Amino acid sequence: MSHSHTFAVTVTAITQVTPLIKHFVLKAADGAQMPSFSGGSHVVVVMKGATRVYRNPYSLLSSPNDLSAYEIAVRRADQSRGGSVFMHDHVTVGMTLQIAHPVNLFQLDKLALKHVLFAGGVGITAIAAQLEDLKMGAVPYELHYSVRAPDHAAFADRLLARHGDRVRIYHDSAEHRIDIEGLVAAQPLGTHVYVCGPTPMIGRVLASARAAGWAESHIHWEQFSAPPVGDPFDVFLKKSNVKVSVLPDQSLLEAIEDAGVDAPYLCRGGVCGECKCRVLEVDGVLVHNDHYLSPEEKASGTLIMPCVSRAHGKNLVLDL
Repeated sequence: MSHSHTFAVTVTAITQVTPLIKHFVLKAADGAQMPSFSGGSHVVVVMKGATRVYRNPYSLLSSPNDLSAYEIAVRRADQSRGGSVFMHDHVTVGMTLQIAHPVNLFQLDKLALKHVLFAGGVGITAIAAQLEDLKMGAVPYELHYSVRAPDHAAFADRLLARHGDRVRIYHDSAEHRIDIEGLVAAQPLGTHVYVCGPTPMIGRVLASARAAGWAESHIHWEQFSAPPVGDPFDVFLKKSNVKVSVLPDQSLLEAIEDAGVDAPYLCRGGVCGECKCRVLEVDGVLVHNDHYLSPEEKASGTLIMPCVSRAHGKNLVLDL
């Protein structure tokens, strides 16, 4: 997939749902039905600013059974490259955006005998549509949703109205925290666990499930990394015979795309491995920020995920 595989959508509604999160409703600009998707899917939103283009992945939180529109939610991150700030400050009702077709890297397992889902903060966006899929079936499920305080519980009323006592909400401000270890240990055989949220929460869920002897096939998680800022550096794309300069607040993948080179991607968050690229030379060190490469692959210095990783040095040569 590349940024050329997109379609136009119109922003039909924007709502501030927490102090940091805005909710956007997107409809096809031509009035057609939106492409089908399943719970756990995300889309890449293309945002054309005055001086650069942002391409950020956002989970679809609307029901897969209603294709009249897509819903996404964006958490504002001021100390980032600017995509979320653009969505908060510049996107208005009536504006046209380009989005990629949905991709699902966080699917529900249809063979599970029970589903237990954990979400933290804006991580609920990756879980919400999964709940809609589960509501239509007969397999038991439950959600444990942790937030900073009641006013940060995005979509809490909607979740409770749709799923009732299957949803349990926890507030850090009230010292009301999820007993992740206890919940995981108490599940019957055949249960699958899903988690999306802050890194510590994901780590606790994974560690708890592994400590309880769960098979890796029963443990599911999603964590898109935002490409961090860093020092500028130059890249030479050997196959394309193109030299690219990467700005401090620009990802390596974005710089490659801006140079007119069509690079593959699916998640743009360091998870799927689609953009994995071979490193031919590096003057300096590689700064790995992905969740895909193994420690051995990172240590080899021969591979990089340009969607979230970069170089600390002057020059980099890629087999692209």
